[in-house]
Amino acid sequence: MFILKKILTPFLMPPGIFIGLLICSGIWLFFRKRWKTGFLNCLIGIFMWLLSLSPVSDMMLRGLESDFKIPKNLHGDVIILLGGGVSDKAPDLTGVGAPSGDMLERTVTAVRIQKRLNVPIIVTGGVVFKGKAAEAPIVKRFLVDLGVPSERVIIEDKARDTIENAKYSKEICEKDGYKNPILVTSAYHMKRAVLSFKKVDMDVLPFPAGFRTWENKKYGWEDYLPHDLGGISVAIREYMGLLFYRIAY
Repeated sequence: MFILKKILTPFLMPPGIFIGLLICSGIWLFFRKRWKTGFLNCLIGIFMWLLSLSPVSDMMLRGLESDFKIPKNLHGDVIILLGGGVSDKAPDLTGVGAPSGDMLERTVTAVRIQKRLNVPIIVTGGVVFKGKAAEAPIVKRFLVDLGVPSERVIIEDKARDTIENAKYSKEICEKDGYKNPILVTSAYHMKRAVLSFKKVDMDVLPFPAGFRTWENKKYGWEDYLPHDLGGISVAIREYMGLLFYRIAY
């Protein structure tokens, strides 16, 4: 029963339920001799299935993450923590608002580095859309809750995207005299982040957080059942962002 449950569940939830309906309707149309429509339904269903698979999304994410490793010789005089999304009105233990899953990974990584090096953290992230709260103050609250002294956290709350993260972080570093910044962001986002800092003529030491892929990653049969489309969406968004940044800046 356990194995049966694991097999059936992905096909009862999106996108698996739509994949199943498309393929089943395609087979039914074959029996009705509506070959073109049946083939199209099956093709769309199989394509969605492929996009939902971890091995497929990992293949795309690996191209974003593979250039970066955890630095062996960790050194620097400040940490730049890039914003990665918050739930700005979510109730929380010490206030309102909480980091997203990816942002929480970045935050915990920054805290661990700060504890090791005892350097300040610049947390950068402003209001992306009107009516929303800035990311940086929410993330600062979590940094302080996790043990970083409040006076060691510098808020940059104007940046709306990665290139602005780089621009405004550089201004703070130049004003306060920081020369060797450590850049913390998600591993899949690091390529675009490093590109952005290069665009503003700033050298950083990349410290990727939350790897989704790694060398010799193994897959089981369950990884070939339909999953969500989150991984492939992240990969496509990053590649589109890289292309846009190379053209626009």
